Amino acid sequence: MLLLLSIHLLAQERISSDQWAATDALGRKVSSYQPDHPKKKDKYIAMFYWTWHQGDDDTTYGIKNITEIVRQYPEAMKDYHHPAWGDKQPGFFYWEQPLFGYYQTTDPWILRKHAEMLADAGVDVVFFDCTNGSLTWKASYEALMETWNQAERDGVKVPKIAFMLPFGPVPNALVSLRQLYQDVYKANKYPNLWFIWKGKPCIMAYPDNLTNSREDQEIANYFTFRPGQPDYVDGPTRNDQWGWLENYPQHGYVKNANGTVEQVTVGIAQNAGPSTQGHCSAFNLPGTFGRSFSRRKGFDPRIEGYLYGWNFQEQWDRAFELNPELVFVTGWNEFTAGQWLPKDSWTGDPFSFVDQFDWEHSRDIEPNKGWGDRGDVYYLQLIDNVRRFKGMDAPEQASGSKTIRMGRWDDWDDVKPYYKHYKGNTLGRDHRGRYNQYYVNHTGRNDIVGAKVARDNRNMYFFVETADKLTDKNDRNWMLLFIDSDRNKATGWNGYDLLINRLNPKGNKAIVERNIGGRWEWEPLTEAPFAVKNNKLELAIQLDALGLKAPDNVAIEFKWNDNMQENGNIMDFYVNGDTAPGGRFNFVYQTTPSL
Repeated sequence: MLLLLSIHLLAQERISSDQWAATDALGRKVSSYQPDHPKKKDKYIAMFYWTWHQGDDDTTYGIKNITEIVRQYPEAMKDYHHPAWGDKQPGFFYWEQPLFGYYQTTDPWILRKHAEMLADAGVDVVFFDCTNGSLTWKASYEALMETWNQAERDGVKVPKIAFMLPFGPVPNALVSLRQLYQDVYKANKYPNLWFIWKGKPCIMAYPDNLTNSREDQEIANYFTFRPGQPDYVDGPTRNDQWGWLENYPQHGYVKNANGTVEQVTVGIAQNAGPSTQGHCSAFNLPGTFGRSFSRRKGFDPRIEGYLYGWNFQEQWDRAFELNPELVFVTGWNEFTAGQWLPKDSWTGDPFSFVDQFDWEHSRDIEPNKGWGDRGDVYYLQLIDNVRRFKGMDAPEQASGSKTIRMGRWDDWDDVKPYYKHYKGNTLGRDHRGRYNQYYVNHTGRNDIVGAKVARDNRNMYFFVETADKLTDKNDRNWMLLFIDSDRNKATGWNGYDLLINRLNPKGNKAIVERNIGGRWEWEPLTEAPFAVKNNKLELAIQLDALGLKAPDNVAIEFKWNDNMQENGNIMDFYVNGDTAPGGRFNFVYQTTPSL
């Protein structure tokens, strides 16, 4: 009998995150499986995605971060010519630094991270922002397709891709439409990645100015067109349009014969406000509908109210009410905004930051560095609502009590469940960032692809396997096992009560430590027998050490990590080494069915 599924077969399966648990920095748990809320059919999540972080030939030009500038020079907000703003060309300003740095969207390391994070969030399709002129950011989308194609082979349920072109049948839009048809669709590049809607590849574009030429008629018949409607207030003007961002309460787009709708938008915040009657305006205007704003409750009065997502949740509540086929979320990773004068037709005084501005007035879900260990709160809020909207797959029931004999690897063959994780995500990073930034990361070491847990009357047993032979056990932060034995984030470091292998194993004994006071402080608790063979590791921990008594009443969370770099920083789980499951996610092992 084979010990476990082969790596080849593993790569053919698409890994689901539905059974993974997570609690954000504010103490909010993401939804877990409920029998009366199973996975729904024909429910989709789309994410607005920006591929324009590329180019930047001037490597002497420094990054401009609005938040950092205003923190140091608050008076600069009253003076377009303040020296803190620097030379306005080239490039735009960032509202904050992304967690992965000021990256380019041609960086395969970044694109692989995005593929996994979006898949883990349950996102089904990303729409690339090609609404400006005839720019389609070809270098970025080609790099993304190549990277995501490989990620799919490695078991990642990558989002499909689609394009959003300008908001009208303007000449530039026709240029982009023809170019994309020739370069991507007619060329048959990565058709496994295309988003198919109503039987055809979907594109958010206007077919109105296609001519009667043979090529244009091919295009007209090739796509399912869903022209983008830009306004935040008025809603659709024709029944084939989709929206991308609206104020609450959002409209339903494309009314079906049975009264249902195809699409509803959900936004983090809206660059609109009372001074423009809710229409698009500068985000730095007073009263704009930022992250903390709710039409029903007003503005969150807390100093850090922007963290709690009132705006985002209100928009999700509207989506649940309308119950569309597809929710379009704005957005993932725009991050940049130009600084415009009033003469440029924007409304700010003395200048406008239109699409992004600061922590309150921005709409990116991708985690950022500026919020510290709270930089992923919107990512976790997204996951919670996606699970509520789409439903969840039921977890596999844990197999019965069984004693595992250390070194007898076939003892694991009939143990369930098998916690699968992604192969191929320890690739290195060596790539230019935006402007004068450059990033190198070679912390990927042991590629964790799966785990199991078993128990008997005395012990719990943990198994993990990697894609290749494990490195030396004396390596720093080698194959760390984090255990939340009570599933309570309020106890332990970010909920983790026990940590194994922070101190390197001694002989055939792993060191089990318990947390002290919720900080990154640990003290030895016991030793655990362990064994290693090629790419497999197993260990046994006494139930008493876990604070457990009955082997048939066990509910714990756990994760494996290799080569953590910033000890004590939970955001490191997104960035360095390899973590299974990624970020704040944990595998859940419980011996009783979900309630």
